[in-house]
Amino acid sequence: MEDTSRPPSLAGLRRTYEGQPLLEAHLASDPVSQFAAWFGDAVDAGLPEPNAMIVATASAGGRPTARTVLLKGYDENGFVFYTNYESRKGRDLAENPRACLLFPWHSIRRQVRVEGPVVRLPREESADYFRSRPYGSRIGAWASRQSAVVGSRDELDERYDRLAARWPQDPPVPDFWGGFRVVPAEVEFWQGRLDRMHDRLRYRRSGGAWVIERLAP
Repeated sequence: MEDTSRPPSLAGLRRTYEGQPLLEAHLASDPVSQFAAWFGDAVDAGLPEPNAMIVATASAGGRPTARTVLLKGYDENGFVFYTNYESRKGRDLAENPRACLLFPWHSIRRQVRVEGPVVRLPREESADYFRSRPYGSRIGAWASRQSAVVGSRDELDERYDRLAARWPQDPPVPDFWGGFRVVPAEVEFWQGRLDRMHDRLRYRRSGGAWVIERLAP
């Protein structure tokens, strides 16, 4: 009989990465244009939720944490996501306003990593996005005291129901909810290659210009 008490051998879990070369001559002059091209490739490849990204933050004392969040906009000014400002990531960013984003597009053998300072979005910009969300998501933003301990699922559902009854339509924008923009200081594009000889090209802001550097895999 097979012994199912032992965990599988992790050493044997490996894949071959066969990607197209990523050369300096292939890159756009700025990282946002390059991100737009790769994001389009991820969408065209049919990746589920290509805008899903890992957001890593750290407290003032250096305690790190990470979670998956959806990218809701990007342009030359940065990468935008929305959250409860009283959540753990919100508190981290109030204390230590820097973050790292990671887009793990495994099925197309690519990753993008963005690092930089973080700023809150203007209130009206957050409000415009909040009003565009489905009704249930707007009530959910009120109902969830994100990252706080909850006594039970019933408690959470009852709070949702109370708020839905209070605002059967057009709930107001919570004052504890809004957007953050990660302003890119470094953006790395990772392309998987054979024999772990991956291509890693990084844009680094230097003054008013972007410097492109190749990193060892």
